[in-house]
Amino acid sequence: MAQRLALQRLLSLTPRTLPLQGHWMLPPPVALSAPPAPHGRDFSTSSCRRSTFNVQDGSDFQDRVVNNPKPVVVDFHAQWCGPCKILGPRLEKMVAKQEGKVLMAKVDIDDHTDLAIEYEVSAVPTVLAMKNGDVVDKFVGIKDEDQLEAFLKKLIGA
Repeated sequence: MAQRLALQRLLSLTPRTLPLQGHWMLPPPVALSAPPAPHGRDFSTSSCRRSTFNVQDGSDFQDRVVNNPKPVVVDFHAQWCGPCKILGPRLEKMVAKQEGKVLMAKVDIDDHTDLAIEYEVSAVPTVLAMKNGDVVDKFVGIKDEDQLEAFLKKLIGA
């Protein structure tokens, strides 16, 4: 049925509207406009994104993690790691709930092997808790939300 309709449409085209041989006709441009946001609200970055950042290099790690006055959770992960894909979002959510009391740095071990070696990361995911540039706690593997909450409260001192 669909083929028949497509054929009828093609046959109904006048020679003037047929595409040149070897060329495709593009549909006319469509004006795209976003619908107004409900109740005047606009899209914004979530608090999860403001408290979580990806480490770019060694000096970025030094500036944003080691020299940071706030406690920082460092997530050493890899793109190919299944458990990392489970833990990462769970940890980001828990850090976001702390409302800025703690930050989260994500370090891809394939991009930053030097940092992984320096902090003795032998398996992923490895999560470090850092205060004033010092590692104060650490765990390897997946944790449930209760364990993550306890880990963060211990770091914050709550």
